[in-house]
Amino acid sequence: MALGVFLVWYSYNSTTPENRKEIIFYIKEADPLYVLLSVFLGVLGHISRAVRWNYLLEPLGYNPRIINNILIILISYFANLGIPRTGEVLRATALTTYENVPFEKGFGTIVTERVIDVIMLLSIILITFLLQTDVIMNMLQERGFNLNGLLILAGAGIILFILFVALIKKSKNAFAQKIKTFVKGLLDGVFSIFKMKHKWLFIFHTLFIWGCYIGMLWIIKFTVPETISLTLSQLLVAFVAGAFAMATTNGGIGLYPIAVSSALTIFGISTVSGDAFGWIIWIAQTLMIVVFGAISFILLPLLNRIK
Repeated sequence: MALGVFLVWYSYNSTTPENRKEIIFYIKEADPLYVLLSVFLGVLGHISRAVRWNYLLEPLGYNPRIINNILIILISYFANLGIPRTGEVLRATALTTYENVPFEKGFGTIVTERVIDVIMLLSIILITFLLQTDVIMNMLQERGFNLNGLLILAGAGIILFILFVALIKKSKNAFAQKIKTFVKGLLDGVFSIFKMKHKWLFIFHTLFIWGCYIGMLWIIKFTVPETISLTLSQLLVAFVAGAFAMATTNGGIGLYPIAVSSALTIFGISTVSGDAFGWIIWIAQTLMIVVFGAISFILLPLLNRIK
């Protein structure tokens, strides 16, 4: 949180008064229709995630109400804005409270979801790199990154990983056994997708969720004149930069607009337009979580007041 607040201060002080006026002007003039459409896509993504969650819980013998799933997911994202990763614990706890799903089983499905999300993000990063290879490589070289050095570093990392896996497999140490059990549980959770009753619906919802995330960014491009001409592959670079920013500070506070703006400057977008774009999408996403998360905190116990 402190890092995020510092980055907001840094972003403010690194722009001139004239540029700040332009950025604020773009934010104020952003077409509400596009912003609302972006938020609507975000809400659809959360609803889809709630439906998909039941496909993981069903083989365990549980079928929670979809409305409860939606409210619990929105509450968890709201909680993560304050203290990262607490949302996952709160989500499993709420599922236990309102749907009688044992904590460890509910939390296991959430961990499986997170593994799937990482796989999807890595897939998008790979697709983005393949679509914008020249641009990304030129950017890395301009910023002092040596291609041969990166390849050597990546190779060394792969070798170390293979050695670590081999060591863990052979080790009889209690800690190594715990790691093996944990990894096996994660892999079982991931591969169980292909054994579940509704595996194709699960895959469809997974693609739909991430399509909604990308769509939120795509729609916001129409709110800033200079970003309207951006292609999908160019926006994917900004999407990846924003995803890493989201994982670094609480909800991407401070860092998200900077990361997105920096990514867009690669394609000739001015810093002012890039900053405006970044702030508009971040404000829209954050307000969606705050508003719907707060409402969910109130609605969840009310809808389950009989229990």
